[in-house]
Amino acid sequence: MSYTLSVLDFLKENFYAQPEFLQAATEILESIQGYVDARPQYEAVGLLERLVEPERQIVFRVPWIDDNGRVRVNRGYRVQFNSAIGPYKGGLRFHPSVNMGIVKFLGLEQIFKNALTGQAIGGGKGGADFDPMGKSDREVMMFCQSFVSELFRHINHMTDVPAGDIGVGAREIGYMYGQYKRLTNSFEGVFTGKGLLYGGSLVRNEATGYGLVYLVEEMMRQNGKSIAGKTVVVSGAGNVGSHAVEKAQHLGANVVAVGEYTGTILDKQGVDLTVLREITARRGDFADYVHARPHAEFLPGAKVWNVPCEVALPCATQNELNENDANTLVANGCITVGEGANMPATLEATEVFRKSGVLFAPGKAANAGGVATSALEMSQNSARVSWSFDKVDAKLKSIMVDIYHNVAQAAQEVGHDGNYVIGANIAGFKKVADAMMAQGVV
Repeated sequence: MSYTLSVLDFLKENFYAQPEFLQAATEILESIQGYVDARPQYEAVGLLERLVEPERQIVFRVPWIDDNGRVRVNRGYRVQFNSAIGPYKGGLRFHPSVNMGIVKFLGLEQIFKNALTGQAIGGGKGGADFDPMGKSDREVMMFCQSFVSELFRHINHMTDVPAGDIGVGAREIGYMYGQYKRLTNSFEGVFTGKGLLYGGSLVRNEATGYGLVYLVEEMMRQNGKSIAGKTVVVSGAGNVGSHAVEKAQHLGANVVAVGEYTGTILDKQGVDLTVLREITARRGDFADYVHARPHAEFLPGAKVWNVPCEVALPCATQNELNENDANTLVANGCITVGEGANMPATLEATEVFRKSGVLFAPGKAANAGGVATSALEMSQNSARVSWSFDKVDAKLKSIMVDIYHNVAQAAQEVGHDGNYVIGANIAGFKKVADAMMAQGVV
């Protein structure tokens, strides 16, 4: 029996209650099956069994006091998945949906994503089932301080360097970093996404959205196309989505629609980013957009994937784009999809894109710009320097272009030219596997 599929069967039998983790593992293991099964040295040292099992899983309670004096309790997580090529690196997600299965799926993806950046960072992820939405600054601070009061003993700049993710922005990073510094009496680059006044990097906020568009543009260019002049739709109006809109517009695209869970803004004249950001900054209603742009439409409850486009950029959350959505995009003339979020397209949707010849950039390659710039922040912290916006942006673009070419080359070498899912998984796997083999059974 196939070594790779036997490991996948083990995961399905033992982790059936973690569907997101199984989905990520299935995509990875099935796409590297031919490569791995042709190399029996991996099975001889149980490499896949070690790869899919986190090196460490940390679960802890997070008690905090709300503004009414009531004690609340949430659950915190940190999965330190693989450190073969560097310290664990990956974001913290604060959202009610967070559980061990989601954190493991994100951590497994992070191993490959980080390897693709070419930087010395391993894979990790974490978070809590806490919802910062609707909480006061004091309540968020109380939660963050309690969260780090446990987490601090498991992280440092040489072991594990967390960053932000959904629900964790500059405010949350600031509160957590302050508590870490207080507890350890150490000013070090243990968190990334920090404020510029205390060790943060320029471009970090823009990095995931910008990086997504840099990679998509290079992928299109190498296939005889360009994002310039193309009609684009984006899901998610947060940090990733808004900066993807910004960079796509800068490169000459016409972004006509942005969607979220309440519905879709349709602006055929081009989405006004200033208006969109003003609404999201005050956590306003998406429908308010038409007050500032009367010619536009708000489509309540409608998915952005129903809007005809040539380029689709899912930047919200996992599994937001299903098989039906993919078929709709293809039928409406979509030629390129780039994943700005982590695993936003289901396995079935990805297969639709593959069979239809759509250029598809998977998240572990396309949204690596955020963690790549986090690693650049780590470098600046270690050297006690601060680089200019243009310098960091140039490094980011270079990294994303290199990721595309490494992914494309890996796909071509195994006989799957143009299949960037296989290419990304094999390119990332090769780097991590070689490091694990060199370090023995640890």
